[in-house]
Amino acid sequence: MATATDQLVGFGLVTFSLVLFVYYTLWIIVLPFIDSDHGIHQYFLPREYAVIIPVAAGLLLLLFIGVFIMFVMWKSRKHAKKSD
Repeated sequence: MATATDQLVGFGLVTFSLVLFVYYTLWIIVLPFIDSDHGIHQYFLPREYAVIIPVAAGLLLLLFIGVFIMFVMWKSRKHAKKSD
Protein backbone atom coordinates (compact mmCIF):
# COMPACT_ATOMS: atom_id res chain seq x y z
CA MET A 1 0.00 0.00 0.00
CA ALA A 2 1.30 3.44 -0.89
CA THR A 3 2.09 5.87 1.87
CA ALA A 4 0.41 9.25 2.15
CA THR A 5 3.52 10.95 0.73
CA ASP A 6 3.52 8.66 -2.29
CA GLN A 7 -0.15 9.34 -2.89
CA LEU A 8 0.37 13.09 -2.57
CA VAL A 9 3.28 13.02 -5.03
CA GLY A 10 1.23 10.91 -7.44
CA PHE A 11 -1.72 13.28 -7.17
CA GLY A 12 0.58 16.22 -7.81
CA LEU A 13 2.07 14.59 -10.91
CA VAL A 14 -1.35 13.70 -12.29
CA THR A 15 -2.62 17.23 -11.63
CA PHE A 16 0.44 18.77 -13.30
CA SER A 17 0.02 16.48 -16.32
CA LEU A 18 -3.67 17.34 -16.60
CA VAL A 19 -3.02 21.09 -16.42
CA LEU A 20 -0.24 20.80 -19.00
CA PHE A 21 -2.48 18.75 -21.32
CA VAL A 22 -5.37 21.22 -21.06
CA TYR A 23 -3.06 24.22 -21.62
CA TYR A 24 -1.40 22.63 -24.66
CA THR A 25 -4.75 21.52 -26.10
CA LEU A 26 -6.21 25.01 -25.75
CA TRP A 27 -3.04 26.49 -27.22
CA ILE A 28 -2.97 24.24 -30.29
CA ILE A 29 -6.62 23.43 -31.03
CA VAL A 30 -8.77 26.25 -29.65
CA LEU A 31 -6.59 29.36 -29.88
CA PRO A 32 -6.37 29.50 -33.71
CA PHE A 33 -10.14 29.98 -33.85
CA ILE A 34 -10.10 33.00 -31.51
CA ASP A 35 -9.40 36.47 -32.88
CA SER A 36 -5.78 37.52 -32.46
CA ASP A 37 -6.75 40.75 -30.71
CA HIS A 38 -8.62 38.88 -27.95
CA GLY A 39 -7.11 39.14 -24.46
CA ILE A 40 -6.70 35.39 -24.01
CA HIS A 41 -3.72 35.39 -26.36
CA GLN A 42 -1.59 37.10 -23.72
CA TYR A 43 -1.59 33.90 -21.63
CA PHE A 44 -0.05 31.75 -24.36
CA LEU A 45 3.37 31.67 -25.99
CA PRO A 46 3.78 32.29 -29.72
CA ARG A 47 2.71 29.34 -31.89
CA GLU A 48 6.21 28.37 -33.04
CA TYR A 49 6.98 27.29 -29.49
CA ALA A 50 4.19 24.70 -29.81
CA VAL A 51 6.59 22.70 -31.98
CA ILE A 52 9.94 23.72 -30.50
CA ILE A 53 9.15 22.83 -26.87
CA PRO A 54 7.91 19.24 -27.47
CA VAL A 55 10.77 18.53 -29.89
CA ALA A 56 13.33 19.80 -27.38
CA ALA A 57 11.69 17.80 -24.58
CA GLY A 58 11.71 14.66 -26.73
CA LEU A 59 15.36 15.10 -27.64
CA LEU A 60 16.24 15.67 -24.00
CA LEU A 61 14.33 12.53 -23.03
CA LEU A 62 16.18 10.50 -25.67
CA LEU A 63 19.48 11.92 -24.42
CA PHE A 64 18.72 10.90 -20.83
CA ILE A 65 17.64 7.41 -21.92
CA GLY A 66 20.83 7.02 -23.97
CA VAL A 67 23.03 8.19 -21.10
CA PHE A 68 21.25 5.83 -18.70
CA ILE A 69 21.70 2.84 -21.02
CA MET A 70 25.35 3.75 -21.58
CA PHE A 71 25.92 4.05 -17.83
CA VAL A 72 24.27 0.68 -17.10
CA MET A 73 26.22 -1.07 -19.85
CA TRP A 74 29.47 0.52 -18.68
CA LYS A 75 28.85 -0.58 -15.08
CA SER A 76 28.01 -4.15 -16.10
CA ARG A 77 31.08 -4.35 -18.34
CA LYS A 78 33.26 -3.02 -15.53
CA HIS A 79 31.74 -5.59 -13.14
CA ALA A 80 32.35 -8.42 -15.64
CA LYS A 81 36.06 -7.49 -15.94
CA LYS A 82 36.48 -7.67 -12.15
CA SER A 83 35.06 -11.21 -12.00
CA ASP A 84 37.43 -12.48 -14.74
